[in-house]
Amino acid sequence: MSDAKILAYYLPQFHPFKENDEWWGKGFTEWTNVGKAKPLFRGHYQPKVPADLGYYDLRLPVVRQQQVELAQKAGIDGFCYWHYWFGGKGRQLMNCIIDDVLESGKPDFPFCLGWANESWKAKLWNKDGKGDKLLMEQRYEGIDDYRAHFEYVLKLFKDHRYVRVDGKPFFLIYRPQLFSEVQLFINLWNKWIKESGVADGIYFVANLDDESEYKKWISMGFDAVTPSMWSRTDPYFNYSKLGKYIMQKRRAHWPSPVRNDYGYICNHLLWKDYMDFNDDVIPFIIPQWDHTPRSGTKGRVFVNVTPELFEQQAKKILQNVQKKNNKIVMLKSWNEWGEGNYMEPDLKYGHGFIDALRNALNTILNK
Repeated sequence: MSDAKILAYYLPQFHPFKENDEWWGKGFTEWTNVGKAKPLFRGHYQPKVPADLGYYDLRLPVVRQQQVELAQKAGIDGFCYWHYWFGGKGRQLMNCIIDDVLESGKPDFPFCLGWANESWKAKLWNKDGKGDKLLMEQRYEGIDDYRAHFEYVLKLFKDHRYVRVDGKPFFLIYRPQLFSEVQLFINLWNKWIKESGVADGIYFVANLDDESEYKKWISMGFDAVTPSMWSRTDPYFNYSKLGKYIMQKRRAHWPSPVRNDYGYICNHLLWKDYMDFNDDVIPFIIPQWDHTPRSGTKGRVFVNVTPELFEQQAKKILQNVQKKNNKIVMLKSWNEWGEGNYMEPDLKYGHGFIDALRNALNTILNK
């Protein structure tokens, strides 16, 4: 791979569907929480208001085309669509967007899938954090289910736009630690795709929560890992038991979002020399984060965010990956508005993050 390839995580929400209507009320979408968000401390930028694309509906092909045009302006090479296969007779959510992209052939822009293999619970959306209702359970129901899943994804793998690495379709698994048969799953899918004649295997990527388990996932058949946001952007507690205990006590007595300095994250946390130069590690870049539209005072916010800091971050990561054979970089994310994690234009920054990434690419790659 001669130059860096940037793949941006893409949330295929922003349209009403039956299950959300039942759980949250008629017409609920991601915009519902985004639009009613409020500032929770001095200087807190909320609500975040989309600019160029407005409060869009992803069922509209014209919106998806406009997103691609903005992504191309930024220098992004493809979207990694989150894919929600819950197992058990093909239970899926929000697949209508990628299905339409496949069937229509538009937009003509590279894509791949990231399987968000976790249950949906009400507490993920309740600001008070008290909800614990299981909405949609993630199941793993054995070989017949794995085969049905494969057959669904195979039609996407066959598309000329699907992202490949060394000829293999790119497929990310978000929570491999929750899937006890993940090694069997990988072996079966690799076997089946070879039998189909579509490719000589699948390029499996594990999202890595616990970096001490990096080699474990590689040994189980993953071709690469990519560090999770949580493993790289928590400068104080980083998943330790003590850290979690302290955070619980803090939140109980001081109801305010956790704030992390974006400059510190950019300069000290996102790249680790001892592992990220390895070809089986895929680094990521992140423009901003604010989970309070979903979590309220229990959320987490990057403070002191600027497009200029994002540009510096992107330059550092891009410069480092140029020394590798595998030059993929994940961008978290294109349009996660409910997490304040997006590149799309808003009323505060305009095209700031889009221009910042383009500037970084121009500087490092002359792209």
